Amino acid sequence: MQALQWAIDYPDRVRHALVIASATRLSAQNIAFNDVARQAIITDPDFHEGHYRRFNTIPRRGLRIARMMGHITYLAEEGLGRKFGRSLHDGIRYGYGVEFEIESYLRYQGDKFAERFDANTYLRMTKVLDYFSPAAAFGNDLVAALRQTKAKFFVASFTTDWRFAPARSRALVKHLVKAGRDVQYIEVESNHGHDAFLMTDRPYIAAVAAYMDNVYKELQS
Repeated sequence: MQALQWAIDYPDRVRHALVIASATRLSAQNIAFNDVARQAIITDPDFHEGHYRRFNTIPRRGLRIARMMGHITYLAEEGLGRKFGRSLHDGIRYGYGVEFEIESYLRYQGDKFAERFDANTYLRMTKVLDYFSPAAAFGNDLVAALRQTKAKFFVASFTTDWRFAPARSRALVKHLVKAGRDVQYIEVESNHGHDAFLMTDRPYIAAVAAYMDNVYKELQS
């Protein structure tokens, strides 16, 4: 998203923009996920209306739940099934503790996140994402916004990314073409969901490497 915004805001400085697993604005579903995460933090008794540092505490429970839910949205059912399935952590106990491996994994991720990420920062970052809409300054005309750019674009999406689905990237490509911009697009088969952009799936890495090779050659010419 930042790469896209920079290409619009600084057309004379951005010559290439790689827009990966992204969208031109958040969907209603994404905004909903963000709000649930924020509510988990805000309603934590240790939040203290954002002044938790004064009370020498942090809203760990809220951050933990926000991260657990968010982490689920970054993954895909296929990948989760392969990695965890219904594997048990330490047998069935018919209680509310950790029984399945996926529960253990999510709680670990939540606990780790709660100790290293600032709650107020999380609230503000998710709100910035909710408001993101580069077309807003151009009468909500995305083509007009993209006509401000001079960059060449590389757009990539992943088949199992349901948070930023391939359809959102294809829509961006369509608007870039309408704006008369140079754009390359790849839709990568992956079972890693949104987090695939952090992985080393060969087609993805090969496509990015090929694009960057062309950038290097362009700089040398």
